[in-house]
Amino acid sequence: MSSTGAPASIHFGAFELDASSGVLRKGGIAVKLHPQPFRVLQLLVENPGQPVTRERIRQCLWGDNTFVDFERGINFCVNQIRAALGDDAGNPKYVETLPRCGYRFIGSLNGTNGEALAEASLPAAVAPPISAPRFRALPVTAAVVLLAVVAVFGLNVGGLRSLLLPKRTTPAIRSLAVLPLANLSNDPDQEYLSDGMTDALTTDLSQVSALRVISRTSAMRYKKTDKSLPQIGRELGVDAVVEGAVQRSGNHVRISAQLIQADTDKHLWARSYERDMQDILSLQGDIARTIAQEISVEVKPLEELRMTRVRPINSNAVEDYLQGQYHYQNAKHMGLHFGEAKAHEAELNQALTFFQRAVTEDPNYARAYIGMGEIWGVPATFPYPPISMEQPARDAFSKALAIDPELAEAYVDLGKMDYRYWNWPAVEQEAKHAIELNPNLAAAHYLYSAFLGEMGRMDEAMEEAEHTQALDPDTDRVAWVFYCQRRFDRFIELKRSYISRHAFDPMAHFHLGYGYERAHMYKEAVDEWETAMSGFGDNNLARDLRHGYTKTGFRGAMRAWAGGLELIEKQGGTVQPDLLAYLYSILGDKDRAFAWLENSMEMHTAQPPAFKVDPTLDDLRSDPRFADLLRRVGLPQ
Repeated sequence: MSSTGAPASIHFGAFELDASSGVLRKGGIAVKLHPQPFRVLQLLVENPGQPVTRERIRQCLWGDNTFVDFERGINFCVNQIRAALGDDAGNPKYVETLPRCGYRFIGSLNGTNGEALAEASLPAAVAPPISAPRFRALPVTAAVVLLAVVAVFGLNVGGLRSLLLPKRTTPAIRSLAVLPLANLSNDPDQEYLSDGMTDALTTDLSQVSALRVISRTSAMRYKKTDKSLPQIGRELGVDAVVEGAVQRSGNHVRISAQLIQADTDKHLWARSYERDMQDILSLQGDIARTIAQEISVEVKPLEELRMTRVRPINSNAVEDYLQGQYHYQNAKHMGLHFGEAKAHEAELNQALTFFQRAVTEDPNYARAYIGMGEIWGVPATFPYPPISMEQPARDAFSKALAIDPELAEAYVDLGKMDYRYWNWPAVEQEAKHAIELNPNLAAAHYLYSAFLGEMGRMDEAMEEAEHTQALDPDTDRVAWVFYCQRRFDRFIELKRSYISRHAFDPMAHFHLGYGYERAHMYKEAVDEWETAMSGFGDNNLARDLRHGYTKTGFRGAMRAWAGGLELIEKQGGTVQPDLLAYLYSILGDKDRAFAWLENSMEMHTAQPPAFKVDPTLDDLRSDPRFADLLRRVGLPQ
């Protein structure tokens, strides 16, 4: 008997669950199932037909004093169980999901010990006699038919078995997303490792040009989500998703991954891997290659080489790099939130420290140089990196490419810097080369779409924008092209759709305000900008906007907003000169507008590259000073 008082060995279908050894067998052969999923399965089969709540599972696995993301942990355990049993969540044979409750084992228990357990859960009046062999009740005719069927299928007479039971085929999968891997390490400080492994697996899978792989940016929105996999699949527009978990103990790491058909929630493949930290990067390539093989997608020889060619990296350097990426992403998420400037700067400094430690540990770690270069020179959020750091950033990217000339991300970063400094031929060359190296890199298509748009090649820009959005549904590149085409109705439609599908995002409301203003929907514009300012944490500006609008209408709101921004600047804060130029152009104060545009030129903000096409500057285009700005930025007139 097990410690719970249940039989040590429980049989169901072709399976045997051996509680004493912690092994699940099918037909006498051990089926790989890790300890936590095994314990959940044991709990279910020891309570056949009875609901087992998620809270009870949590207590069984972790107790009260362990802090983990148990919701995703339980989901992962149940998915592992279904993969091991070949069960289908939509049409289960063994494990049934009870919405908003938990799970229930619905399989038939059999075998001596299994029958005893089943009887224990049934009323005595309906418990079957143990001594009654099940096959004796079959009539002789039925028994003969059964034997004939067994003979036909066992021998495959005349190929009849193949005709009657067609070979199971995996549904065609040409697009997928890697959902954030769960951290099951019982240590919140290990979150950087699960996020880093998610990034690495996404990067490796994106090498396969025949497969459309959703970018990290869009997939990470589903971290700790309660949305179903079919819903996630619909929102991302993918055929399948990869989900899993990372568990670390000392220098030992276990990664479990599974491939799930998005529309049906059907498990197609699952496997667990165990490695030391030293080999963690090569592990992601192994998983990516296995997934590609499982879905029978074409992997070109060069793509195979890129996935398998992993340079040996010092394990300490790997950890430092992953920590750096974690803090860098934190900084980017803070964005423009008012009041978090110090925290934003602290996260960037922490990230830079980890990247620098990584290259100290291993001078040949190319991606760590990319991290350093991005912090020094690539605009991610405002305020931008100082111009004085341009050369150190370029040097870092050059070192990365000297180590690995095929790092598409490094070419994208160089392209972003050349975009910022108006080196248009270099932007085009770097964007195209990055796309050639990695067709699934959304950032490369985004950069190329931006270049084409600034050159006025709008049809081509839209094609690249659509490609970008297919890889990264959370981008706004398609909406921006519509905005530049003065199709404000479509821009507003897309932005409102984005807002309705996502958690609150103040930047989306900020951009929507631009669309409403250009469409002369002034009340709606003020509403969106007020919402955005509150979302960014600047309640004073939100109040200025509302008070100005209430007092003297739209122009009053714009005057109040501009005055509030200039007050912040006078008090030593940092403001976006592009926004003030826009506000003064609306107010008809061209001198002040051009003064702030000159400020934008000096800072090399995002505005000057868009001078040719940006509708926010339409009120200034007739002024001779504007043509001079276009000439200085090097844009065609």
